[in-house]
Amino acid sequence: MHQREEPSPETIRRAREDCPSIRGRDLAAKLGISEAELYAAHCGFGALRIEPRVNDVLTGLEAVGEVMALTRNDSAVHEKIGVYDKVFTGNHRAMVLGNDIDLRIFPKVWTHGFAVETREAEEIRRGLLFFDAAGEAVHKVNLRPSSNLHAYRKLIDELESPNQEPIISVKTKSAEKDAKNPDQAATVDDLREHWSQLSDVHQFFGMLKALNLSRRQAVRMVGDDYAWLLDHAALASMLHRAAEDEMPILCFVGNRGCIQIHSGPIKTIKQIGPWINVLDKTFRLHLKTHHIREVWAVRKPTRDGHLTSLEAYDADGKMIIQFFGMREEGAPERDDWRLLAENLPRVSRSTAA
Repeated sequence: MHQREEPSPETIRRAREDCPSIRGRDLAAKLGISEAELYAAHCGFGALRIEPRVNDVLTGLEAVGEVMALTRNDSAVHEKIGVYDKVFTGNHRAMVLGNDIDLRIFPKVWTHGFAVETREAEEIRRGLLFFDAAGEAVHKVNLRPSSNLHAYRKLIDELESPNQEPIISVKTKSAEKDAKNPDQAATVDDLREHWSQLSDVHQFFGMLKALNLSRRQAVRMVGDDYAWLLDHAALASMLHRAAEDEMPILCFVGNRGCIQIHSGPIKTIKQIGPWINVLDKTFRLHLKTHHIREVWAVRKPTRDGHLTSLEAYDADGKMIIQFFGMREEGAPERDDWRLLAENLPRVSRSTAA
């Protein structure tokens, strides 16, 4: 196997000096390294390695006040401005349930952490960056002008790692293709029986695990009464319509370590090149439309009646983004959301073969 030739920390820092405006993720890709390795190389040069103790991070951020929370995957970036409020800690699952910042966190995935400080003209930017074992970003927190700098520095002091070496070890990024074993997977009849008995959307993952199916395999198998394939332009159409009608929605973007949720209306929708963007005051979404391979409308039974989601998948079968109509717990699905979802342009299932 060909061994990767890694650039030295000095080479990485020099590349950053030569390309000050390029995003860290893009520069890392250009150098053939992970984003975590890029920031590790800057330890002592604007970066401080911190321990990714998720529970301490979340409770410490409560005192920092207003910040920008960012969660992304390869195809979508989800940014929310607010405070880390209503924090629920846990070793296997943690949550932030504030009005603006709403997160579902899987702490065991958080492997590397950095506190980073950069200067742009007269402005100093500060933030916390967290990565998985492969050096892929799971969550970022950027300070705002109104953030409590004293509380932020106190949190960094508590999290500072004794190891400030400019090199870290990362694991090879595992392929997460849509590849469950078809010989062990359930039949269509098995799937439809289990699907029809759902009473809560949170049971869906457990159903997939029990039947040895990926999410995309399930929506492809189950039939048009539960899932139907949409035109790629359906998401853009939905966003524009929701903005025009001031319809509150839920927008989920996640990775293995964190899922971030927007709840509420959206206002400003702009297409810029291959990106479709929501550019609102406290919520920004950036979605790479050319990464979308399939868009599905999915209907799940619940005790409150069925709920309809819109789900976009990439070429490997990974879900990029998911939308629901916003509703109160225990209330039925919004009529306007259901009408919108059911009337988006459909395409034949044969195009997903």
